[in-house]
Amino acid sequence: MKRKVGLLTFSDGRDYVNRDLVEINRRFEQAVVEALSSTEEVEVIKADRIVNKPSVAKEEALKLRDKGAQMTIFHYAVWAFPHFSVIASKFAPGPFLLFGNVNPKYPGMVAMLAAAGALEQDGTQTYRMWGDPKDPKVLKKLMAFIRAATAKNVLRGQRYGLFGGRSMGMYTAVPNVDLWNKLFGIDVEHIDQLEIIEKSKKIPDAVAERAREWLEKHAKKIHYDGKQLTPEKLQLQIKSYYAIRKMAEDLELDFIGVKAQPELTEHFVTMDVAEAFLNDPYDWDGPKEPLVCATEADSDGALTMQIFKLISNQPVLFADVRHYDSEDNFFDLCNSGQHATFFAARSYDPAVNLAKVEFYPESFYFPAGGASVRHIAAPGEVTLARLTRKDGRYVMRIIKGEFLDFGEEKNEEKARATQIEWPHAFARLKVSAEEFLSSYSSNHIHGVYGDYVEELVHFCRLSGIDFVVYA
Repeated sequence: MKRKVGLLTFSDGRDYVNRDLVEINRRFEQAVVEALSSTEEVEVIKADRIVNKPSVAKEEALKLRDKGAQMTIFHYAVWAFPHFSVIASKFAPGPFLLFGNVNPKYPGMVAMLAAAGALEQDGTQTYRMWGDPKDPKVLKKLMAFIRAATAKNVLRGQRYGLFGGRSMGMYTAVPNVDLWNKLFGIDVEHIDQLEIIEKSKKIPDAVAERAREWLEKHAKKIHYDGKQLTPEKLQLQIKSYYAIRKMAEDLELDFIGVKAQPELTEHFVTMDVAEAFLNDPYDWDGPKEPLVCATEADSDGALTMQIFKLISNQPVLFADVRHYDSEDNFFDLCNSGQHATFFAARSYDPAVNLAKVEFYPESFYFPAGGASVRHIAAPGEVTLARLTRKDGRYVMRIIKGEFLDFGEEKNEEKARATQIEWPHAFARLKVSAEEFLSSYSSNHIHGVYGDYVEELVHFCRLSGIDFVVYA
């Protein structure tokens, strides 16, 4: 779905001056529209009129809101009366980006700075950028802000489904409901894990059997052992997946966390298959929207993942910071089956990814049995992050890095050093292991392919939370 960006262009308040500036304003405004549209990420909602009167400022701002804009760009190419921007800010959907186009013949930059000063005086939060919107560097900066601003806007009013409670004593996995509501506008729905068990019983055997056969056809290998992993247990995991998806739909949940350990993993079946495919952009029924799901009911992890998803429009990784390999200088990010299969080959074609995915019997940690979803994450530039809390305040830890591929033989050797049956992402960070381990405040970490550091920084500033960039 495209990001809806409102665009208001401001002008001179003197009628005789404004009349001579209409063509110039429209030309520079169109350059912004074309640049943003070229990304194929943005739907520009352009105001019908250039703002040259207080009444126009209010009326056009309200139109942007009514048309569903998720943020607003205030655009300046000529001198514009600053009070128009202040009036518009009371009605247009924020966050607000003040953009000064390159027009040296007219004082557009003067207008942007005058508006910025006026808005700052009345306490309105704005951000400023300037330059030619068709310049790739300028467009990149514009898109970084747009992704962050629209993500913040979309997040407000969303609902998080928390299945179960605190897992294995992890304080960092428990949500602060009041803080979530205050900072992000998120509602939290608590659901007992018994609901997963009971609703799994209502999924027809034929539905689960068809899905199992699809997995058997496309996966690299399913390691049935007749005990921990059987066709029946795999089908029960598939039923769990359907049950969770149905509850998310019925309860109108936008992202979720599932406790799993120890109740489900000891007395029912592991959630690995459900968690992996909930986070995937497809399943055995075809393409779908990923539903962010964090294992161990890690709520701040789920929130981080949802922010990543809204910013990047990608599936998001969930992992433990399992091991540091000093020989090859990388961290093995490994967690029981939680990685979406998307990461196996970084493809939106399930057949391409599943050709690299194996399903192993779960280990002694999980006596109920079931399959873990095992693969090695495809190489590439990544952005990793995690919302942590320090003395009641959020701090987002942001890390640049890359996932490595050592070749099949060495990948297997590295995976066996920890847990062969679990998925792995071999991450080399742009920070020393000593600095990272001395200050990173969680056992879990999350990430997506690509460089989204600037987007995350903007998101933190817009949300009023602290951040640390490891680079």
